[in-house]
Amino acid sequence: MKRLSTGKAPQAIGPYSQAIVSGDLVFVSGQLPINPDTGVISATDITTQTEQVIKNIRAILEEAGSSLSKVVKTTCYITNMLDFRAFNEVYAEYFTDKPARACVEVSKLPKNSLVEIEVIAER
Repeated sequence: MKRLSTGKAPQAIGPYSQAIVSGDLVFVSGQLPINPDTGVISATDITTQTEQVIKNIRAILEEAGSSLSKVVKTTCYITNMLDFRAFNEVYAEYFTDKPARACVEVSKLPKNSLVEIEVIAER
């Protein structure tokens, strides 16, 4: 097992790792739409926040020697199911290989984010 960290994605905001590499799998912790350059969430809509989250995930996967095309499972959290369609439009642009997925509405996310995504990928 190896802990993974990259400055190209936001640092963990709690006692956890950006990702863990175990064997041929990469487990990426839930990512928020934090801009790694500023350390804040600047986007206020689901579309832009989802794009930032996926960019953060992509940076972590690349650091691990993986990519979005190697993602096998995602777990997605959104704070308003009325955003589901807009979320899916962005998600479909990046996850073209259609990994297994769960998507649920939650009452609140850290830093008042509208979306959080965690992934499992092959290396």
